[in-house]
Amino acid sequence: MTARPRVRSLRTRLLLYITATLVVVCAAMALTTVFAQRAYLLDNLDDRVGDAAERSLGGASIHPTLDTNLGFLHENGQPAGMLAARLDDKGAIVAGALVGQDKAPLALTAAQRGALAGIATDGSKHTRTVPGLGAYRVTALDDNGVRVLAGLPMDDVQDMISGLVLVEAGVAAAGLTVAGVVSAVVIRRQLRPLGRVAATAVEISRIPLDRGEVTGLTRVPSRDTDAGSEAGQVGAALNRMIDHVESSLAERRRSEEQVRSSEERMRRFLADASHELRTPLASIAGYAELMNLGTDRIEPVLAWRRVSAESARMTGLVEGLLLLARLDEGRPLESGEVDLAAVVAEALWDARAAGGGHDWQLVLSLDDAPAAVAGDEARLHQVVANLLANARMHTPVGTTVVAEVEATAERCVIRVRDDGPGIPPELLPRVFERFTRADTSRSRAPGGAGGSGLGLAIAVAIVRAHGGRIDVDSVPGRTEFTVELSPASRATATGLQPAGDQVVRTRRASV
Repeated sequence: MTARPRVRSLRTRLLLYITATLVVVCAAMALTTVFAQRAYLLDNLDDRVGDAAERSLGGASIHPTLDTNLGFLHENGQPAGMLAARLDDKGAIVAGALVGQDKAPLALTAAQRGALAGIATDGSKHTRTVPGLGAYRVTALDDNGVRVLAGLPMDDVQDMISGLVLVEAGVAAAGLTVAGVVSAVVIRRQLRPLGRVAATAVEISRIPLDRGEVTGLTRVPSRDTDAGSEAGQVGAALNRMIDHVESSLAERRRSEEQVRSSEERMRRFLADASHELRTPLASIAGYAELMNLGTDRIEPVLAWRRVSAESARMTGLVEGLLLLARLDEGRPLESGEVDLAAVVAEALWDARAAGGGHDWQLVLSLDDAPAAVAGDEARLHQVVANLLANARMHTPVGTTVVAEVEATAERCVIRVRDDGPGIPPELLPRVFERFTRADTSRSRAPGGAGGSGLGLAIAVAIVRAHGGRIDVDSVPGRTEFTVELSPASRATATGLQPAGDQVVRTRRASV
């Protein structure tokens, strides 16, 4: 298995790419400059070669019959290093010489003449390397059978091009060095935010997210979350991911706590329900056992009364549990238009009959509107009865219990308040939970039987099934339960809304 090549860092790759790009650009610019300059110099040299060839042809035309005459090379103005030759009709060199510096022309050798052979007399320019002399730019002309070849050295052009290449190479090397250093510094500075983002990600990866409480995760600094830069976009995205992770962990923690709480409530509910059912069953079994032992141990009538009472208690408990189960399943209730004032008044009369030692009062606050809601009258009566029974059982004799009905166009409210000792603060948050009892905290009416702890739970379940809400506010000397429901439609049932000026405004009555 071949080893994978080591991946270079982003900083190194950027520097290599930038340097390679600059090298290519500099090379292209240098080559373009060299070729352009060389073309310009060659054009200039070709013009001079053409002029020299025309002067030579003019000199040779004076003596057209003398094929070997090179006297025109002795004329003034001939540049040093120029070579010239006379050609025959086949293009072969008959005579040729090289113009020297302040000395007579030198005849070309056979090798030099061979290097210049084969040039057409059409005026085109050619580059030939002449042995012992170097590169020459030559051309040949023909005028009425007089054929002349002339050429000038290319040393100046080549020296200038070589110097230009050296200068451009030096400038390019210096420029690339400076550009590389500047690019390295700029890349390092620009990638610092990305490094800080990576450091934040590494720090997050080291946190044990699978256990314990995870809060206050490190975030990318705000300076590194600018959406105008790529690093800032990465930083902002990482912060959003951290927020999502933190919220997901918090939600998972809440879900786990809810599951644990639900399991705990279920265990407590089963234990309480089992205890509540076991007590009447034990009483019934005990009285049945006494009856089996004979009538001399207990009066049959008393035993029958106690068995009936415990059976009724157990039946009420089971019916309460069944009602809560049906409400939890979301089963629909009966729906009709209900007059809350009548429901509260009837429940108050029933409470007075059960607890005559309390002061029971009814207050109606009807704002030009009947206290009519859409719902199940029997269940709403059960809500009010449970609230009044709760006040009766958990307050001493002589306590004033007020049931108030308030109706406006926007809402219908039932308030049940008393001036008893109040609900203990530690019990208040879970007062609506099932099997919650305050037997040890609030006084009971003498001879009153303790409840099962389902009354308020049933009340809140029924109110929520009607789309309403129920709240409690309790301090020593004042405990108030508030039930808020939405009013029924404007089409009211007969008898709910009095006619003419008989609308009930506010009435306070003792019953």
